[in-house]
Amino acid sequence: MPSILRRFCSAISITAALLLAAPPAHSAQPNIVLIFADDLGWKDVGYQGTDFYETPNIDRLAKEGMVFTAGYAGAGNCTPSRACLLSGQYTPRHGVYAVGNTRRGPAELMRMKPIPNTDSLATANVTVAEAMKAAGYVTGHFGKWHVGGKNGDTSPGDQGFDVTMDKNGKGGGVHDDPKAVYAITQAACRFMEENKERPFFAYVAHHAIHSALQTRQASLDRFSAKKAGEQHKDPLYAGCTYDLDDAIGILLAKLRELGLDQRTMIVFTSDNGATQGSSQEPLRGNKGSYHEGGIREPFIVRWPGVVKAASRCDVPVINQDLYPTFLAAAGASVPKDKVLDGESLLPLPRCEGALKRASIFWHFPGYLDDPVIRGRDPVFRTRPVTVINRDHWKLYLYHEEWQLDGGRAALATNNAVELYNLRDDIGERRNLASINVEKRDAMLDELLQWLARTEAKLPNEKSPKYAPDAAPPAKKKRSKEDTAD
Repeated sequence: MPSILRRFCSAISITAALLLAAPPAHSAQPNIVLIFADDLGWKDVGYQGTDFYETPNIDRLAKEGMVFTAGYAGAGNCTPSRACLLSGQYTPRHGVYAVGNTRRGPAELMRMKPIPNTDSLATANVTVAEAMKAAGYVTGHFGKWHVGGKNGDTSPGDQGFDVTMDKNGKGGGVHDDPKAVYAITQAACRFMEENKERPFFAYVAHHAIHSALQTRQASLDRFSAKKAGEQHKDPLYAGCTYDLDDAIGILLAKLRELGLDQRTMIVFTSDNGATQGSSQEPLRGNKGSYHEGGIREPFIVRWPGVVKAASRCDVPVINQDLYPTFLAAAGASVPKDKVLDGESLLPLPRCEGALKRASIFWHFPGYLDDPVIRGRDPVFRTRPVTVINRDHWKLYLYHEEWQLDGGRAALATNNAVELYNLRDDIGERRNLASINVEKRDAMLDELLQWLARTEAKLPNEKSPKYAPDAAPPAKKKRSKEDTAD
């Protein structure tokens, strides 16, 4: 086996890996369906080993396509992750860092002034939908948007989608479809049927399983009667996940009915890690965190004739990669003057080589409070941080300590940097920053160069409200209806 495959594909042999060097002729412009779950965690699906939830249709996608074992969201929570996906860019370029604002939590415990948030994706930023439309695709958006700003400054129609539909909003689903997973799916199915004679791009962005957790009564009854698992045991969470999976099954059946399944690329992933306390062990953290539990996601690509069934790849990939991947699959060019931070993934499923980039990055210059599952501290899911993953080595640069406590000169004592080898320690329990100093410094230099290259805004001013002796707030009790994002 060529060494490049040994490095990048975790298959036993070429025949068991990602095969077929070129797509069949009919897939010169394949249909593309992107199924985007909301707050579905890495461990919340059957093929990842949940011991209670059931996701037979997602598991079937995994068997029929490629699982990226190190697939990542572009950010730790909803709005910035979606902005990364639609723009193909890292957060410093579009400025969408959080839902609402970057001052989430007690001001007296924030050491720095956070960088202000932009809550909508600028209309001047050419989206993947606009690029696909220019390539001859009809484009449809179904479900959650969440990058239009709190006042609805932009809509899917403003940013390249010919057809758009969202029936959920806040609790807008009907009694037997409370998260609108079936309504969203039915609209997507109608769109595919109406456009079956031309290439289409369907962005199916579910509200499930985001809080408030809701499910059909039959699904709740199903899991209430089921024996609880050791790791997962909430019947409501399980029912909501099951309904989402069932709706995905309906969409897959529609593609088969229309005779389109063999010439359609399907991508399934989630916008960020799990919420509502669904354990992601062995991963640390949850939604809103930049630990693995907040950003590592289920990530599947199914493309008959191009992607070998039941194949796996361990190259770290991120949702910004989908924009250039879809363009490459369509044989389309990058829009003029458009900067893409992602890279087409097609060299991996086609076994035509490796990715050019060495590393992927995250940047969050603010505060996000209320961790469900404790990460670095009990108050904030994340503090200002920049993160790099280079071939499964992951380094965190925490800006409070870096900017205020001495920077590089004080690395040995100020906890500004954490370093983990995810191949050996996917749970990020053993910080190697003071042990593997050579690796730490090389990755830190690369991270600092990336910050300069992207002109990332850095929090570097002390907060006048910071009170170092202030007591952490009492932990609030979460309810099933908690809709914190």
